[in-house]
Amino acid sequence: MPEHAPTLQLIGVAVLAVTAVAWTAVLLRLLRRTNLQAAIRRPPAPLPALPSQTRGGPPQESVELTPAEQDAFAGLVRQFAGG
Repeated sequence: MPEHAPTLQLIGVAVLAVTAVAWTAVLLRLLRRTNLQAAIRRPPAPLPALPSQTRGGPPQESVELTPAEQDAFAGLVRQFAGG
């Protein structure tokens, strides 16, 4: 025991330490219980503000190119490939 600290002061520090540990334990227990109950009560429904999403993507679109457009596209590809 330190000589410069009175006995009552040491007892007070010990009481405060035990109280802090007990308070922390009770707080953690309450938080765990609250989180478990909230998880049990939580409905698995989607958010109402978000639109429902489809499983598949949009249908593929394709356009037939004329021979002139095909030649122009081939020229672009060659231009990009050649640098």
